[in-house]
Amino acid sequence: MNEQQINSNFSSYPQASQSKKTLVVILVVCLICLFVGYFTGKSNVSINSGKIVIDKGSSPNQADYSLLWETLDLLNSKYVDRPLDQRKLMYGAVAGLVNAAGDPYTVFFDPDESKKFAEELQGAFDGIGAEIGIKEDQLVVVAPLEGTPAKKAGLMPGDAILAINDESTANMTVDVAVSKIRGKAGTEVKLTILPKGKREPKEVKIVRAKIEIKSVEFSSKTIDNKKVAVIKMNRFGEDTKGAFDEAVAKVLSGNYNGLILDLRNNPGGYLETAVAIASNWIENGKIVLKEKGNGDESNDYKATGLNRLKGVKTVVLVNGGSASASEILAGALQDYKLATLIGEKTFGKGSVQELTELKNDSTLKITIAKWFTPKDRGINKIGLEPDIVVELKAEDAAKDQDPQMEKALEVF
Repeated sequence: MNEQQINSNFSSYPQASQSKKTLVVILVVCLICLFVGYFTGKSNVSINSGKIVIDKGSSPNQADYSLLWETLDLLNSKYVDRPLDQRKLMYGAVAGLVNAAGDPYTVFFDPDESKKFAEELQGAFDGIGAEIGIKEDQLVVVAPLEGTPAKKAGLMPGDAILAINDESTANMTVDVAVSKIRGKAGTEVKLTILPKGKREPKEVKIVRAKIEIKSVEFSSKTIDNKKVAVIKMNRFGEDTKGAFDEAVAKVLSGNYNGLILDLRNNPGGYLETAVAIASNWIENGKIVLKEKGNGDESNDYKATGLNRLKGVKTVVLVNGGSASASEILAGALQDYKLATLIGEKTFGKGSVQELTELKNDSTLKITIAKWFTPKDRGINKIGLEPDIVVELKAEDAAKDQDPQMEKALEVF
């Protein structure tokens, strides 16, 4: 079983191949033993007549898990349409257990969902191309990805998704919503959207397509005879570091007057990739982010390698769709005053997830820590405030205008 640490949300991307991997042996298969196994080493666990007691200091919690087995026995002995699919029951029980933690980023994936999740990490899947998440108990669009049906349909960061194919999203988990929105290319999904800042919902019909996400795009712009490099980052995936290295080589060899790093609508991804990319600006050994787990557990991620972009004037574009690993990178550059942040407040996803492979190709994505910027700023549910606030309205996008990019160019 591989354990991988990710900094992402919903169907956000797990971390890269360079992340730490630990071999773990699964010794048990039943739900109770899985539950106990997780807490072993983290707290004192005991089982007494089917009851599980977790002693954490002076606040022990206990539950009689024989209720689970009693319910299972009744279903198998009395349900009208017997026999029931035992694997389906088991996956449902595990998913319910995980959902009860009350964290939208802690998710159980059955084998089918795990396969779809893995496809997404590779940057290619069928769907509409929108990152979604939970904010203030509401399912929202985190980021419509560039060049996708979601972007073309006009979805914007912060738009609330009230219904999917007329089914209310109230109390719907992110993974369930993702499974309902995704589907075979060429098919249609109907979303009921409440645009950010509006009072009237609207229906949006979107035809699904094959989504292929290019993680890094390079271009250049000229203003007042000054040549400015633009690196657009769409995600922090498996190919991101290599593609970013190529872009940096172009910046350094192209006699540019500065660099615009566009992190708008970048929902995040691999934590380690964010640290590696930040190391292009931050001096070797300095902290990029602080990770704090339960109790006194903490871990500092430090810059490594050559800060090749040291001294290169940099502007970072952010918005409400900049989340997770994007916020790690932007927050570190802002703390060290190595870049000017322009745009809108970021999403505010300051937690770290670990992806663990379970039996039968199922997986568990579990929140294990919260992260803080080098200056110890917590951004979870708060986000990063840009140095210069510039709003991009739906009307601007409809007219193909980009006041945020225009403002960034003025800095040079």
